[in-house]
Amino acid sequence: MSLEERLEKIRSPKLQNQRETAIVLAAVEDTLKDEKHNQSPTAYFVALLALLGQATAPPNGSINKDLATSVVYLLDLVTSHVPPPLLRSKFPQILTSLAPALTNQHAEAPLLRSSIGCLESLLVVQDAAAWAQPQTQISPRRAVAGLLALASDDRPKVRKRAQEAITVILKHPPPSPSLDHPVADMCAETALKTAGEALALSKEKKRKRKDQMQEQHDPGLLHTLHLVKTIATAPGGWPSKKIEPLCEFLMQVSRSNNEYLTMGAFEVFEVMFAGMADHFSSSKLPRLLEAISELQPSENDSQLLPAWLAVISRGYDVSGQISPEDTFFKLPALFSTVAQYMSSASHNIRVSASECLISFLVNCIPDSVITEASVLDEKVLEKLTQTAVNLLTVRYQGAWMEVFNVEAALFEALKWRAYPLARDVIKTIGELRASGSFNGKKEADAVLGKAILAVGPEAVLEILPLNLAKAQKGQAGRAWLLPLLRDNVVNTDLMHFESEFVPLSEAMYQRVIDHGDADKTVEVKIFETIVHQTWALFPGYCNLPLDLAVAFDQKFAELLSNLLYSQPDLRSHICRGLQRLVESNQEIQGVEATDLEIRLRSRMTKNDAQANLDHLTQLAGNLLAVLFNVYSQTLPQHRGYILQCINAYLSIAPEKELLETFSRVTDMLEASLNETPEQQANEKQSNKEPQASQMPPTSHTLMDLVITLSIYLPLPSFPRLLTLTSRTLPMNQDPQLQKKAYKLIPRLESSANGSLALKNRSQDLQTLLLSSAPTASAPARRDRLEAIATTVNHLPQSDLHFIPSILSEVVIATKEVNEKARSAAFELLILMSRKMSEGGTIEQSKIPHMDVNAPTVPASLEEFCTMVSAGLVGSTPHMVSASITALTRILYEFHSDLQKSVVEDFISTIDLFLTSNNREIVRSCLGFTKVAVTALDKEIVQPRLQSLVPALLGWSKEHKSRFRAKVKHIFERMVRRFGVTEVERWCPEEGKALISNIRKTKERNKRKKSEAAAAAADDDDVEDQEKRRGRFESEYDEAIYGSEDDGTDSAASSDNEIPVDKSMSRRANGKKGGKGTYIIEDSEEPLDLLDRNALSRISTSKPVQFKARTKQKAQTDVDGKLIFGSTKGAEDDNAMIMDDEPGDETTLEGGINAYVEAIKGRDAVQRGRGGRLKFSNKRQKGEDRMDIDGEDEDDGRRKKDEAVVPRKGGQRGGSREMRKKFDPKSQRRGLGVGKVRGGRVAKVGGRR
Repeated sequence: MSLEERLEKIRSPKLQNQRETAIVLAAVEDTLKDEKHNQSPTAYFVALLALLGQATAPPNGSINKDLATSVVYLLDLVTSHVPPPLLRSKFPQILTSLAPALTNQHAEAPLLRSSIGCLESLLVVQDAAAWAQPQTQISPRRAVAGLLALASDDRPKVRKRAQEAITVILKHPPPSPSLDHPVADMCAETALKTAGEALALSKEKKRKRKDQMQEQHDPGLLHTLHLVKTIATAPGGWPSKKIEPLCEFLMQVSRSNNEYLTMGAFEVFEVMFAGMADHFSSSKLPRLLEAISELQPSENDSQLLPAWLAVISRGYDVSGQISPEDTFFKLPALFSTVAQYMSSASHNIRVSASECLISFLVNCIPDSVITEASVLDEKVLEKLTQTAVNLLTVRYQGAWMEVFNVEAALFEALKWRAYPLARDVIKTIGELRASGSFNGKKEADAVLGKAILAVGPEAVLEILPLNLAKAQKGQAGRAWLLPLLRDNVVNTDLMHFESEFVPLSEAMYQRVIDHGDADKTVEVKIFETIVHQTWALFPGYCNLPLDLAVAFDQKFAELLSNLLYSQPDLRSHICRGLQRLVESNQEIQGVEATDLEIRLRSRMTKNDAQANLDHLTQLAGNLLAVLFNVYSQTLPQHRGYILQCINAYLSIAPEKELLETFSRVTDMLEASLNETPEQQANEKQSNKEPQASQMPPTSHTLMDLVITLSIYLPLPSFPRLLTLTSRTLPMNQDPQLQKKAYKLIPRLESSANGSLALKNRSQDLQTLLLSSAPTASAPARRDRLEAIATTVNHLPQSDLHFIPSILSEVVIATKEVNEKARSAAFELLILMSRKMSEGGTIEQSKIPHMDVNAPTVPASLEEFCTMVSAGLVGSTPHMVSASITALTRILYEFHSDLQKSVVEDFISTIDLFLTSNNREIVRSCLGFTKVAVTALDKEIVQPRLQSLVPALLGWSKEHKSRFRAKVKHIFERMVRRFGVTEVERWCPEEGKALISNIRKTKERNKRKKSEAAAAAADDDDVEDQEKRRGRFESEYDEAIYGSEDDGTDSAASSDNEIPVDKSMSRRANGKKGGKGTYIIEDSEEPLDLLDRNALSRISTSKPVQFKARTKQKAQTDVDGKLIFGSTKGAEDDNAMIMDDEPGDETTLEGGINAYVEAIKGRDAVQRGRGGRLKFSNKRQKGEDRMDIDGEDEDDGRRKKDEAVVPRKGGQRGGSREMRKKFDPKSQRRGLGVGKVRGGRVAKVGGRR
């Protein structure tokens, strides 16, 4: 913001405290005008400087605070725009004028903040000569001393402004060869002095009061920490000469029990390390690390040692970035120093030491050491691994869980360099894992998994052999290694699988065969499991193998082919392995990284990956032939992984192989299609297996292969592919084959050649889809719609006549029973609308059943709506209803793009259809009306309420198809948007009861919500009511099918309603899927959050509050007899308060009563004659009824329920409550009332 803009805001003040400043500014500008000076920053500066002297040094000696505040505020705005030479020349005068304000003990915060701003602008422009002046003179150093004093002020805004000014000053040093600002030493010294005094004062207070809580309320120490952090954030960082005392001070602060002080100290260290990460300040890092190392605490100091470990790990992390080689050579000594803390008895120390060691391994080993290690590097790594081996001795047994984390990080950092250096680590952990009494098997498995990932399975199995096929005497088998190998084998030698696991699989399988056809024993099942686990390793060995060109030869490929044919259970493992051979090398080819990074991660380069792909390309033809044959012999539910493997090898197959394969498959498919119906029937009769185990027809299998091949074919193959499609699409006698043929068209869109072919063959596709419309079967409807969508997506602007030609089918499809077909129709409708809105021409003469001389019209969204609305004059109600539904979807999506006149015509047309007698049409009209009411502008809908409201009320009492509920919900939306008064204005007299019911329901719901919010704002149930439930996949579905229960209350956003407190709603919406947190308080004493045991009083579930049983005054009747369980006057007459209501089903008594009622109550299931079950569905008085039916209850039935009373002799009639009420025996007679023997009670309204 420029100076003029800031001054303009002051000239027109909006607050009372700004008017004084506006008056001063007006006076200054009038003075400049009188003296005929330009209103430049320099002129303002001189005038304000003269006025400042009068305000801060008046004749009476007292400061004019109001005038001084306004003048200094304006001076703060102007100073930054004044030329630096003028500021340097006027520095003594300005500092002398500001000194009374800065040193005044009663100076207010606004005056101090403005003064600090002036000093900042002045000090930034000072040169080296000015900074060289001593502090005793009126110099910049003296001004900085004042800022440092204000940087520890008790007022937050003053303190923050002073710290910001110091930061800006230190970021703008004068030109000099030194890295540090001339005043940085003074700032650091002053800050350390202030911090030391604050720390000593804090200790003295603690010693006198002997109260730990005093330390937690020590703001002075926190303020000095912020000042130290401010100085450390300067570009030059903390001065080198002051690093040692700073580290000593920060480590002392880190010992504090106050977590805020500890965090503040760590933040200072973090800021210092971050500032030294650049090479400009990196020269200070060795000195800082040396100072921290000298402060090494005792190994039993559980407070300071974890903090020291965290700081030193962060420091060497930065050191590893700046000087990786030097840091790496220091690593063995550091590693050994920190490793000794792993034997500590304190768990916190052990965890901190393990994290520090892991940080060293991750951040201090350069990548060059892994890729190209020298002799010296090997020696350093050897020392590291020796220390890691020592951690597995008995001395560190108590810390083995933390040691295992360090060992895992060691393998992850050293990668393949860990072998044979870490051989003893693998051996020791493997022996521990095999021990039956060892409890850390999960952690040991994690370490061994990292070892397998780093050094490979061959090295691990050399140390820990499986001992399965050739078991050595005295050594147990290690079958538990097979799952670890399966999950961690990657980027290793494929030849090891051939030499180690293929013979193992053959030996185990031979034992299974030797068993014969007898019942399988446990031993045989174990052998089968080992075979499966062995081949489960194959995909891992195929993930970037290092010796692919050597190991995967013709012989091994033949072995895999034979297994694919003969072992169906192993097909999934083999196919996934073959697929990974291709995809893993393709991933290396596509990754964007340098060769060094790729080599570090996978021990190969892009050239190696390309060589592997070239080798696989030579074998692709034979492998595809085998996979095709296996695919045809596999049941459909087990073909997925085979198809994925075929896709992988088709992507690398040569074009010649692809064409030959495509030719063979299409020839076989055409031969299969030429089979006569008699031959197909005979084939079905010969296959008498169950439906789940039947092989599909050959044509289906071949069509799947054609679809898979299609995206890899060159352009010359597409004419034959289209011919094949045109032959299969009309085959409605085989719906499954027809579905597959339709799937072929969207499949082509996923490849570049396929998309080009779709554009080039657009005319043929249009003709094909139009001609195959009469033969399209119902199961293929969705796939046909997707094929049409693909065609429309690639439709040129000159062929838009295809859209009206196919439009009627799409409109009818919006009423499909299948949900997926219906969704596809709606998506296609939107796609057509967008296509038409892009422009173009429609040659109506090319549309079927149109006149040859029909004119050409421009394409637009309005023209498309006109085409859809043509279905409103359809001959069948189904067509009319589908057209209305289609228009509804278009209106919802494009209501802001359509012309207002078009939308009004739609509403008036649908208004007429609301008077139709056909329910199907009216149901679609209700959906349209709901969208119009909720989505369109008020100016469009409100004038139509005069006709819409009566038409909707005509269906308000129709129960079929839930018309009544839909109409009611539309009126609720109307009331929300237009208000009750506007809706009642056009409502007939007989329909006003419905509007009144909606209004009362809305008010009742609002009242309930307000009461619930006031009673239990944090209750989970209330929050659940406030949350919006997303039950629909799209906004359109919610607009059509949603109701008042789908979101917040339907009356929550009315334009003329009383605002409701939304605080509870914000709280509920702010908790994304998480439960609340509750504090369990004692009724006598509130919870002290500063207590260390406060965490045990915090719960994530709502605590149950039990009411204490207190003695209450018993209730009596007029005779003085006790009354139990009466709720009358419970609040006023000191009724007995029970913890649980007996009728509450959540209590024990309530649960028992509910169970007895379900077994023996009036609604219980009973057996009648012949053992038939009888259910009672009689409604009792007071039972809840559905809202939508409550107003249409038969009056006679209602009167009967209310008026029936028991007859003589105890005859059943009326509800249980009524019988009890009128039964003389169940009522105690009052005083002075005589006995009644027999007699009859008159029925209300009946005969006597």
